[in-house]
Amino acid sequence: MFAGSVIVTQTDTTIGFVSQDRAKLDQIKQRPSGKHYIKALNSLKTLTHITRIPSQHKNRLRRMKQTTFILPNGHSYRVVRNPHHLLLLNRLKWVYTTSANLSNHPYDATFAKEHADILIAPLSEANRHASSIYRLTSTRLKRIR
Repeated sequence: MFAGSVIVTQTDTTIGFVSQDRAKLDQIKQRPSGKHYIKALNSLKTLTHITRIPSQHKNRLRRMKQTTFILPNGHSYRVVRNPHHLLLLNRLKWVYTTSANLSNHPYDATFAKEHADILIAPLSEANRHASSIYRLTSTRLKRIR
């Protein structure tokens, strides 16, 4: 039911679009198809099924909250611990996630609601901070944001 839909929901960081369909997100956000999206996951176990985590960073991934990691494969992942957002993620296991706005524009509730297939309420603009982002290599950790 949710798999191909674009959903507007309160994520663990902001109000965002989530979907398993990158092409739909690209079209809504009007962004180039080559850009990567953050993949939000329901657990570390799901992450280990998708990619290999460098050994020296495994504990770090377990401990950090609201943090996105760019792994050596070039893709970005965030393991979600927010109970509200996990209700959806536990059904889907993973989703591409992005802010609910047109690329390089501020959040607009009308735009978000018009372009979503499904709206999951409540939405709160109070928690409007983006996740921290770190690039991991097999030997290093570099803060991006």
